[in-house]
Amino acid sequence: MIRFVIALSCLALPVFAAEESISPIDLDAARQQFRAAQEICGRDAGRFWGVSLCGPILLVDPQSRQVVANQQDSEGALKKNGSVFVGSLPASVNISNTPTQWAGVLWTQLIWPLPDDLNRRNTLLAHELFHRIQTRVPIPPQNEVANDHLDTLNGRYLMRLEWRALAAALLCKTPGACRQAVSDALLFRGARYELFPSAAEQERSLELNEGIAEYTGVSLGIETHDARIKAALYDLTAHIGDRTFVRSFAYATGPAYGLLLDKYMPGWKLRLQAGPFLNALLQQATHTSLPWHAYVAAENRAPTYDGVVLRSAEIEREKRRQEILAVNRAKFIDGPVLVIPLHHTNIQFNPQSLQPLEGSGTVYPTMRISAEWGVLQVQNGALLKPDWSAVSVAAPADMGATLKGDGWTLELKPNWKIVPAGRSGDFTLAGPPQ
Repeated sequence: MIRFVIALSCLALPVFAAEESISPIDLDAARQQFRAAQEICGRDAGRFWGVSLCGPILLVDPQSRQVVANQQDSEGALKKNGSVFVGSLPASVNISNTPTQWAGVLWTQLIWPLPDDLNRRNTLLAHELFHRIQTRVPIPPQNEVANDHLDTLNGRYLMRLEWRALAAALLCKTPGACRQAVSDALLFRGARYELFPSAAEQERSLELNEGIAEYTGVSLGIETHDARIKAALYDLTAHIGDRTFVRSFAYATGPAYGLLLDKYMPGWKLRLQAGPFLNALLQQATHTSLPWHAYVAAENRAPTYDGVVLRSAEIEREKRRQEILAVNRAKFIDGPVLVIPLHHTNIQFNPQSLQPLEGSGTVYPTMRISAEWGVLQVQNGALLKPDWSAVSVAAPADMGATLKGDGWTLELKPNWKIVPAGRSGDFTLAGPPQ
């Protein structure tokens, strides 16, 4: 079985050595963040999910790898400094906003500094606190997939129309306007699923993972209804400029669908144990019927949401996407590569910058992988297979102690080496004798 710890980051994170006695994280500021997390937990008191969000928190400076924690670890890696604990994160542990098992403790890891805006900060805190206890919440584990359709012209166009309709549904003032906006959002989604039959199952997986986490962040991190609506509207616009929607879309749709379901189907979270489609729940709650030919109907409703301008922008983007695909095919499919198998792997990447490569996997412009064979750092693209069984980088240009290639370095552990692979010019890894 292949095991992964996925670390999501909006940063390409360099790694530098630092003196352990000097922390670049202001300890008073760190204590403020810990108090804010405790206040969120205290207000909730475990009512939202039936589980307390309170627990170990690890603040990490990405440049120095210095950390400040709200409690002691189980292995003595941290040293007490007043009411907090300080230390350094080893190179084997990736840095990201994610649950992290280290030094005998499952932490909520957070990249320092946290957002200055208090609502954004509190949303992030509640979002990540939820991820740490997510396995204890009655939502089926999700096997996230590529959502390649969300990098295509029509997939993106219909998603952007859906976002606009969801925003209208959150802002509406009359029952009729609200019902029309909800109907339009469901219609644009239905049209997308009509064009891409596998899209429904793929999108559900990410919405039940990151979408529900972001909904939790908005619901528990923010105290008033109006401020929650404002936060959900922010999420519906914050990702428009993402290079791709394949992994970031659920951060936008999750809070919107969650707040609308709070309105139309109180108690809907109890149904999550069955792993439902959020759009199906909203459709049921609002008694919305979709037309048989959803895409045709969606085109008729698109002008209400400035569809002509949206489609024009997506046509231009599609031209650029085809150019990028040609470069990636030449580099990772036609050219010589180093194929690295993945087992018991920690992967850190930027979810806003992924580039699907039509059946061959997904290109990650930047990523960091730590595994049994060592550490791979990528700054100029790597191709991850659809089943996450292997990652490919351009064939090595330097076979020294630290292997190097086009925008990547690989530090191998003792007794690991690269060897020729099946295709001429390709390489793979060979480990120590079993």
